Amino acid sequence: MRKLGSLFISVLLMGLSGCNPVSSDAQSVAASHAATDVPHALPAIEWRLATSWPKNFPGLGMAPERFAHLVDEMSNGRLKISVYGAGELMPAFAVFDGVSQGKIQMAHSASFYWRGKAPAAQFFSSIPFGMTAQEINGWLHYGGGMELWTEVYQPFGIIPLAGGNTGMQMGGWFNKPINTIADFKGLKVRMPGLGGEVLKRVGAVPVNMAGRELYGALQTGAIDAAEWVGPVNDLAFGLHKVAKYYYYPGWHEPGSNMEFLINTAAFESLPEDLQAIIRVAARAINQDMLDEYTTRNVTALETLVKDEGVELKAFPPNVLLELEKISKQVIEDQANQDPLMRKVYDAYHAYEQGVRQYHKISEDAYSQQRQH
Repeated sequence: MRKLGSLFISVLLMGLSGCNPVSSDAQSVAASHAATDVPHALPAIEWRLATSWPKNFPGLGMAPERFAHLVDEMSNGRLKISVYGAGELMPAFAVFDGVSQGKIQMAHSASFYWRGKAPAAQFFSSIPFGMTAQEINGWLHYGGGMELWTEVYQPFGIIPLAGGNTGMQMGGWFNKPINTIADFKGLKVRMPGLGGEVLKRVGAVPVNMAGRELYGALQTGAIDAAEWVGPVNDLAFGLHKVAKYYYYPGWHEPGSNMEFLINTAAFESLPEDLQAIIRVAARAINQDMLDEYTTRNVTALETLVKDEGVELKAFPPNVLLELEKISKQVIEDQANQDPLMRKVYDAYHAYEQGVRQYHKISEDAYSQQRQH
């Protein structure tokens, strides 16, 4: 397995050559593997990583498990990371404070959960009608996004790394049809972040709760609708058993980026080669999660529709147009209240405008042609 790890990291580094955020660490990683035959007198460094997801949950929960395995293999056992699911060490939404306060060395979560602590954090996960997974990865790693993300988390003593992406999400589960924007009025809908604020403006009641609570809340009527992730995760939670309609597209999260949170002091205490291993392993998992969702959502959706009889419905165009209009208003209003959020939003928006223009004559043009 050690030889496999060495081969993996060599191939990965070759594939990432020329990428400044990673190539600066390449020599340290190579040096660590050149020395793997030398016995280490020091005991292994042990870290704890808490997540906002159920233990071993498909996609979200498996990403930190695979990350920990890669780090162990690539470091030749010098850094061992124990992964804990939501509620095992601390509640799902307590992991940010856990890392910030040094109670744990790492966490895996999503940045829009921390909007109350740092409003600008929302842009590093997903915003309504924002960038897709491919686009946000470009912004983070080549468009200056990571530098801004680091700036946002610096006061909390946290280093962020991209930790996977679910890709385009679904629009959510509803027990009543949505034909007009007025149909949202009075609905209690599980939707975090800026998407929840948008629904609030159209008369809905946004609710933020951990994923494992959704089935019971829908079953008892505590909420009327819920978005979670997409077919593979929604099927795992059995949401099709407690809701009638499955809507698309996920206008609120077109490319939901996850995050690894690292305590700054803990990270800086590591040797440089172990720091490099953490960064490269996170970069590998960031792509791995998107690959997994792209593949597994296909078969999961087929199961939901063909085997479980789920009624798949598209949000009407007039509803989406209204939601997009309100989304822009909500984001502008919040950005005007926080200078750092304004700084991040302006950078995000500038990159998005450019990449959208390019994708009109590349990705979008090809998708439209493929429909014929």
